[in-house]
Amino acid sequence: MGLAKETVNQVSAIGAANVVYVSCDPSTLARDLRTFLNHQYEICSVHILDLFPQTHHLETVTRLRKVRP
Repeated sequence: MGLAKETVNQVSAIGAANVVYVSCDPSTLARDLRTFLNHQYEICSVHILDLFPQTHHLETVTRLRKVRP
């Protein structure tokens, strides 16, 4: 499911300096990160966590930072 595009736009509009995005779906993560990157954010770190051992579920924690001109 991911974030609604309006949510990414609102976070970007307020100029949040840092965003931590937690996702369990790689396809929506990629879609939403592309939107953040288009709003002048850069990826600082990505961590994959296995919170549900012995299943196929993985969580991805991504830290983004607003690029200042």
